[in-house]
Amino acid sequence: MKPIFYLLLIFPLLVLGQDNIPFAQEVQALKAKYDTIWDSNQETIVFTGSSSVRMWKNLNDLFPGQQIVNTGFGGSQATDLLHHRQELILRFNPKKVFIYEGDNDIVSGKKIKNIVATTQQIISHIKRENPHAQLILIAAKPSISRWHYKRKYKRLNRRLQKLAHKETGVQYADVWTAMLDGRQLKQDIFIEDGLHLNEKGYNLWYSVIAPFMKDDRDFITK
Repeated sequence: MKPIFYLLLIFPLLVLGQDNIPFAQEVQALKAKYDTIWDSNQETIVFTGSSSVRMWKNLNDLFPGQQIVNTGFGGSQATDLLHHRQELILRFNPKKVFIYEGDNDIVSGKKIKNIVATTQQIISHIKRENPHAQLILIAAKPSISRWHYKRKYKRLNRRLQKLAHKETGVQYADVWTAMLDGRQLKQDIFIEDGLHLNEKGYNLWYSVIAPFMKDDRDFITK
């Protein structure tokens, strides 16, 4: 009887622990979604990261003929993606992985060196599981609501660019510059919250991302 008693005592604590894991429910919902539609026999391209990826709804229309998996989960930080890497990235054995993290990390007060270190860990885990995967780090974007953090974002982006340059098989997608008009932020590329992108904003992102979808030479020769 004692083993059963202890099991009954511990089980609720285990369930509670699962519920307290950040984004556990969102990740399980994404897993359930792609369990039904993902074809493991086709090459896969993963887009993942925080809400700017999650809200990019027309990726499949923009890149026809590609199997796109969007595992963006809003509000996430790099540490969250690291924790959920298996469900959101590795299980798909992806050909390419586009990663957008760092935006929320800056606002939460995390140090840039720690954000970059976590990103490095994510890269290492992916390359360990899939050495031929091509990784693209998407620059932290500017926005109206977070423009006062611009200096920190720019420092983070310089570090991400440097990391991408150092790592074989990793590239840097500079959406930051595309969203500026000179030194000023374009105002008509956001929805009402001043943070997330509208269709025009995502069209700018597409102009930056599309070359990484078409051409593998930079990854091979770097």
